[in-house]
This record gives sequence, C-alpha cells and structure tokens, in this order.
Amino acid sequence: MSLRGLAAAALACALLTGCAQSVDPIERLGEKAAQRVRPHGPTGTPRRPYRRWGLTAPLPPAPKPSRATRARTAGKGLPPVVSRIRTHDKVVFLTYDDGAEKDPRFVDLVRELRLPVSMFLTDSVAGPGYGHFARLRSVGASIQNHTLDHPALRGLSYARQRAEICGQQDRLGSRFGSRPRLFRPPYGTYDTTTRRAAADCGIAALVLWRVSMTAGGELTYRRGAHRLRPGDIVALDPDEDSGLTLKERTVRLLRRVQEAGLTVGRLEDYV
Repeated sequence: MSLRGLAAAALACALLTGCAQSVDPIERLGEKAAQRVRPHGPTGTPRRPYRRWGLTAPLPPAPKPSRATRARTAGKGLPPVVSRIRTHDKVVFLTYDDGAEKDPRFVDLVRELRLPVSMFLTDSVAGPGYGHFARLRSVGASIQNHTLDHPALRGLSYARQRAEICGQQDRLGSRFGSRPRLFRPPYGTYDTTTRRAAADCGIAALVLWRVSMTAGGELTYRRGAHRLRPGDIVALDPDEDSGLTLKERTVRLLRRVQEAGLTVGRLEDYV
C-alpha cells in the first residue's frame, strides 16, 4: 500500500472506529497536574473561595444547636426579646437592617462562603429592590421583618404598631412565599404593646443585638465585654459615608470572627 493509502486508512480508523491511540506519558502527567491545581470546580466556583474574599482560612461549619439551647430562647405568651443567644456554641450571628444596600458582590460572598445571614427588611427602603433580596434568599439568606416604614414604635398605639408589623408580614409573605418568624424593631426601641402586636402578627421573637459594626468597619458593644463572644448577635449598620461596600464590611467582620476563634451560625436555628 502506498504512503497515501496508509494515511487514508489511519484517518478512517480514527474517525469511524475510534481506534485507540497512544498518549505520551509526560502529556498525561501534565493533564493530571493541571486538574490538581485547577482553580475552579465544575460549576465555576473557586475551590478555595475564602482566599478570593481575603480570608486566610475557611469558616468552620456551625455546630448543630442543642434542643436545650433553643428552649432557653423560647418564650411563652409574649415573644421573647433577644440581643444575645445563650449558648456555648462558638458562633456569632450576622444581621443586616433596612435593605438600602444592594451590593451584588455581597450576594456572591454569601453564595460562595455559604454564609448564613439574616436580612431585616423595611418595605419603604427595600421594596423597590426586592429582586435583589430574592437572589440573596436563593443562596441561603433569611428574610425577616423590620416594619413597613421604619418608625420608632415605643409609645405608639397598638393599631399603629400592628399595622407596621403585620403590614410587612403580609408584604414579605406575598413577595417571598413565607411570612417571617423574627422581627427587629427600628432603632431597637419597643414596649409591651410592640410585643403584643408582634405576637398577633405571628412573630416568634424580637431580635436586638449586642454588637454592631459601624459604617467605618469598627465594632461597638452595647453592654458586657468589649470583644466578640459566643452567641453574640451582630448588626451591620447601613453605610452612607465611609465608601466601604457591604461586602467589604462583612469581610472585615469575618476576619474579626475568625480572630476570636468563632464562626457564623444561622440565627433562625437558635430562636
């Protein structure tokens, strides 16, 4: 057979019958090495996402809360008011108010780090951008109640307080398909009427905070030790002046959490 005939036969074998072909062993080793160091998984998610976000180590998964821990936060009659969870679990809880900041990179952060966060939304602030919070909810964030219009509730009539709380329950239930269990009163102010109205609107607990992160990225403490402790509820204040994005402030907080030997827990698992 001529050389031209041999070449044609080889090509036909490769195309039609899938003949086995030898692979250079050096080439095979190179392919395996490339697979080991490939920076992304099959879905495009970085294999070590914590490094992408400026963390030196991954966040450990939060432990499963004990029944005793959950029972201590439960109340009878009026919903309890909690600013810190009584637990020995080495967790803190990240909460965000209002819904003014709609940082798309924050959605990526929550998704890639599987970060449990609680968003307390005010309709008059968050309402025009509920699509953003639907995306956050789809990657694991929880959506909770922060009233329709953000008034200071203490001293207001029962009818006014109930309208603010139940109105937002209805709005969020209609938008997201479920009504919140948790409520944060604006400015952290409330009275017995607030608790009664919240109970009548189906609220399980009023959630305050012990620690807050200012717009500039500093931690402040309402009471107790000036350090992060297990069970702390942390509120990230809305930012208007510092120039730091919500993602950047959250990463700063996560570094502080890791320095304290803690991780982030899901608030709704404890209340």
